[in-house]
Parts: sequence; structure tokens; C-alpha cells
Amino acid sequence: MKQHLVKFLVPFSIMLVTAGCNYDFARLVDDASTAKTALLGVDDAEELKIGNAAAATLLGAAPMVDDHELQVYVNRVGTWVAQQSSRPDLRWHFAVIDHPNINAFAAPGGYVFITKGLLLQLRSEGELAGVLGHEIAHVTRKHHLDAMESGARWKLVGRAAETHLASKGVDMGDYQWVVNATKEIYTKGLGRDDELDADRIGVVLAARAGYDPYGLPAVLQKLDAMQGSSDERLALLFKTHPSPADRLDVLSQRMGTRLDGLQYSREGEDRFRRVVGNALAQR
Repeated sequence: MKQHLVKFLVPFSIMLVTAGCNYDFARLVDDASTAKTALLGVDDAEELKIGNAAAATLLGAAPMVDDHELQVYVNRVGTWVAQQSSRPDLRWHFAVIDHPNINAFAAPGGYVFITKGLLLQLRSEGELAGVLGHEIAHVTRKHHLDAMESGARWKLVGRAAETHLASKGVDMGDYQWVVNATKEIYTKGLGRDDELDADRIGVVLAARAGYDPYGLPAVLQKLDAMQGSSDERLALLFKTHPSPADRLDVLSQRMGTRLDGLQYSREGEDRFRRVVGNALAQR
């Protein structure tokens, strides 16, 4: 597949270089990086760099909650769940960010963030494990990297076409769809299949870690009950994910009765109430 993409995209890459001296050098460097991502994909070292940049961006928009005990606690739960995944050797990082919105995020390389708004909606360590398991699955399945590679191909083709046609005096207004397609890829969130895949894996990871496998479904039920409200804290979550009801239906089909009766530990419940209760008291 990538060999075919190379044959298709290399002529456009050549146009970037031959379009003329008026081409912005900084943009040319950016296009070279885009071309590499589009044609060759992302290796492990680049994944970490991308994750570092994404994490820095998120923390630039909303800082970590200033609660050392809470941060250590969420890291311990997340790291234990991540050890059950297909990528236990990643340097996993988990953090609670100080934002009222109800959401959670993952970035390549092992970064997982949960907002304080979502954390305070949870009622057990099992629910926390399910949420973190969902985000861990996005990292292990490289959902963001796949979307990035796809977006890079659009970006490369769009920039090449723009440069080539502009050099011939063509009105670029007719090609605005290229820019719009690129923006859509980066703003619509991950695809439905990716989110449903992460739900399934998140449940499995939480169960492997010894938690109630119905922790994540319990969170989805809570979100489903909130969907009819005008709570603006949920706007981005509902915009970028399938509906909670849809996610619950698919999970039910995939899980069936296989996890019914599974034994799990409740020893983390007192710990959850104490640590998260302290955070709740400080809000």
C-alpha cells in the first residue's frame, strides 16, 4: 500500500521543490516533514516526539491539578492497567488536568490525560480503570498516528497542488476543498470504529488488571443520562465520540455474557474515595 502511495505522492513532492524560488523555505521544511510522515509512517522515536509535543500543547491549555497525591494515584492505576496491554514497556504518563470539561485524551507515546471534570463524575476505581483503559487502547492501537498519517497525505497533496496551480495563475478558491479536507481530519476526532475499538480493549484491560469489567459501561451509562442536558462541559466529548448509547450497544454485542460473574477486587474503592474525595473537597 505504501509503495503505491510513494508512486502517487513523489511527483507532488518534486513539484514542491521545482515550483520556484518564491516558495516559503520554512513551509518547504514543514512539507518535507509531512512527506516523510505520509510516505514512511512514524517510527518509535518520532512517536515519542509527537507525544511530547501533544502533551505540551494540552498542558499549555490546561495545567495539571495541583494535587500530588491525586496525580500519583492516577498514575499508579493507569500504569497498572497499561501493564496489561500490548505495549507495557512504553514510558506511560498519566495526569489529571485542571479543566471542568468532562473528557479524557491520549497522545502517542504513552500520554493519557483525564480532566478533573470527568474524574469527579466517577464513583469507583473500576470506573477510572475503564476510562484510562480506553485511552491506553488508543495509544497501543496507534489510532492517533494512523489519523496523522492519513492527514499528512492530504496535507502533502493539498500543498503540492496549491503550489503547482498557483504558479500557473490558477484561482485557488476553486481548490478550497483541499484545505477543508485537511482541517476536517484534525478537528473531527477519531473515527467511530477507533472509539468502539478502544471501548472493547479498555474493558478487557481493566478486567485483566483485576477491576470490574463493567466500570467503563457504567461511565457510559452516566454520560448517556447526561446527554439530553445543556451541560456545556460535555460538548466536545459528544462532538468527537459516538453517542454513549451507541457505544453501549456495541459493547454489549461484543462482550455478551463472557465477562459475567468475573471475580474482581474491591480493595481500591476506599483508596478512590479518599484520594478523589480530597480533590472533590478542594474544588
